[in-house]
Amino acid sequence: MGNLFIFRLCLPVVNEAEEGHSEMGRLEMVQTAREITQIQHQLVGSAAQVPAWVPRSVQNYLDHTEMGVPIRALARAQGCHASTILRQIRKVEALRDDPLVDGVLKTLGSEAEDTVAPQDVSPAQDAGKDAKNALPNSGELGVHALRVLRRLCETGAVLAVATDMDMGVIVRDVLGGQSTRTGVVDRVVAEAMALQGWIVAAVSGRIARYHITAAGRSALADMMARDESAQAVGATEPDPEATRNMPRRIRYSLAESPLAALARRRDSNGKRFLNAPLVHTGERLREDFELAQMETDVGRDWDGFLTALRSDAPPCPTKGPAGVMQAQARVIAALQDLGPGLSDITLRCCCFLEGLETAEKQLGWSARSGKIVLRIALMQLKRHYAKEENLRGAMIG
Repeated sequence: MGNLFIFRLCLPVVNEAEEGHSEMGRLEMVQTAREITQIQHQLVGSAAQVPAWVPRSVQNYLDHTEMGVPIRALARAQGCHASTILRQIRKVEALRDDPLVDGVLKTLGSEAEDTVAPQDVSPAQDAGKDAKNALPNSGELGVHALRVLRRLCETGAVLAVATDMDMGVIVRDVLGGQSTRTGVVDRVVAEAMALQGWIVAAVSGRIARYHITAAGRSALADMMARDESAQAVGATEPDPEATRNMPRRIRYSLAESPLAALARRRDSNGKRFLNAPLVHTGERLREDFELAQMETDVGRDWDGFLTALRSDAPPCPTKGPAGVMQAQARVIAALQDLGPGLSDITLRCCCFLEGLETAEKQLGWSARSGKIVLRIALMQLKRHYAKEENLRGAMIG
């Protein structure tokens, strides 16, 4: 009887406690839903400013450090544990020792701050800031990364970036302890590649030297595969007769160019078959060819391009940015100055990186004659560039 009385007396207290716990659970669920909604609204503006190629871990780092979003709130919004977000943030923070990674994170952080608390600046100042710190979109990054990563796959190639320069230079060690420049890269492109983990600094300091990583080689293979697939889908079936003499497209990244392999050979007198100035001349044409983005158009209509070069009306540069059109004009002028035969072997070996044996078969030449013609073509090309420099002045760099 006494136990029954005590049970009836305590039953209302237990019910009130259960109702209190369930009410607290509902409040926590409502609070969590509100936090997720606030985070989603807060990140809408910043997400529009962040390029699509920025990794999710970097976005979490910026949301936490620049926008003040709690780690637990980010974890709830993404459906993962808070420790996962914490590890991502610590990993990105450790990468800031790299000057390129630190630079791109500062740019992304300033854009996030402008989104949260826009400042009153003049249109001219805002335009100048955007022009200086404008990050490439996914398409632009893919085009430039394909060119740069190909260069960095060559033996002895590194990307040198100075702390106070807006451009980086790709250099490659050649025989004799010398180095030759094989390309230039915008700093914002190099920063994006470092953030992706495609390049890593081998030597730090005022001038940092970067080399390609395993992730960069894998990304290069994917880019080349997507590029070939897009061309195969978008292009019509070519005529076998028209494509018989076309250079074969590179399906893998070469460790060295045909010029670098030929430069190691020696003639009957023991001298280098190609000296450093001739190798640099061929690399200069290849650099302009890659900047001009002419590989696809020339590869599709090889005979038409060569016919236009030999005519009185050379092919006009296609529409595009000013830098691309200027590079196209330089390539066309150089090849037209070389003339028939010399322009064929130069375009194949220097621009399309076709081997000498393959080029000799495609052109119907005798064996071991291609290297002689190629050296003559490079000598003529060197004179062409010297004449252009005397007329317009030497290019900086």
